Amino acid sequence: MRIAVPKETAPRERRVALVPETCKKLGQAGYTIAIESGAGLPAGFADDAYKAVGAEVVSDPAALLGGADIVLKVGAPVVEGGRNEVGLMKEGAVFVSSLMPLRNLAATKALAARKVTAFSTDAIPRTTRAQAMDTLSSMANIAGYKGVLLAAAELPKYFPMFMTAAGMVKPARVFVIGAGVAGLQAIATAKRLGATVFATDVRPEVKEQIESVGAKYVGIELKQDAQAGGGYAKELSAEDQARQRQLLAEQCAQVDVVIPTALIGGVFAPKLISAEIVKTMRPGSIIVDLAADGGGNCELSKPGETVVAHGVTIMAPLNLAGTMPADASLLFSRNLVSFLTTFTKDKAFVLDPNDDIQQGSLITHAGEVVHARTKDALQKAGL
Repeated sequence: MRIAVPKETAPRERRVALVPETCKKLGQAGYTIAIESGAGLPAGFADDAYKAVGAEVVSDPAALLGGADIVLKVGAPVVEGGRNEVGLMKEGAVFVSSLMPLRNLAATKALAARKVTAFSTDAIPRTTRAQAMDTLSSMANIAGYKGVLLAAAELPKYFPMFMTAAGMVKPARVFVIGAGVAGLQAIATAKRLGATVFATDVRPEVKEQIESVGAKYVGIELKQDAQAGGGYAKELSAEDQARQRQLLAEQCAQVDVVIPTALIGGVFAPKLISAEIVKTMRPGSIIVDLAADGGGNCELSKPGETVVAHGVTIMAPLNLAGTMPADASLLFSRNLVSFLTTFTKDKAFVLDPNDDIQQGSLITHAGEVVHARTKDALQKAGL
């Protein structure tokens, strides 16, 4: 089977779906690889590096996609303008990417109309067997790390405690909201930089994980369970939301840096930090909103921008994984290889709708949207 890797053309996107290392592994599994010329350059991988491992470099997107049995991308395919990637794919092709179908309804509908079998790696269930395929976790890990570095660079004081000839400088106080993959990495990174770290999560069972990476857990006793399954949190009841807001207000007023990371179902960001909470924060403090791709956890966040409100700098960076494209591409491509080779038999990818991993991540097939949440979202959007 022939695998095609087109360029990523989305704004701020510098990653590539396959790196030379993983092309070699797929070649050994029996696949032939074609990559669009220049696709790897933003991540530091030249065309010659792909040629050296047996991949074909193709300059014409139409020839690349039209001849592919499997198309691999980092993000959603382009469906508008002069580069309609879905329109260039052949019917019956397999498409694998972090599609984020609930955020990319038009692309998802186009894939179904083209009768493409599309898998979204961010929908892969969070099970032990699927860990090596989980692009969402791989990229969230990078976001948690990079978000703390952004905060440290912007904060007008040291992160660690320093003993100097002029006296002691106290360590920065950092508050992390959400203890998923991004949150736990943010905690660990802030701790390594010497900050005093506090963290909360609506799932009290993650208290031990928070403490294991160096933070002090702060939280409320919930009236209703906030566990949505698969390592995700669900929206709180109105009563629990009110109590949670009070906790957040108290903590935000006492720290130098706030790093919110909360997403509902791994997709959309609840508004946790109101403008009123921002008003109570220390002048010169920082918010790095790691949920900006999902709309942002702070009411005053402007995704993709940095703003100052009430003396507080609010950073809402998009696609932080794309700012570290070399390692992000390496990890992402390893996830894709794990997914493909798990379902490879006799040098071909085998569709297995009874497998729990494919069941969870299959979005479109045979001209239909088969993913229940995406189907509901399309109906609500009138698409």
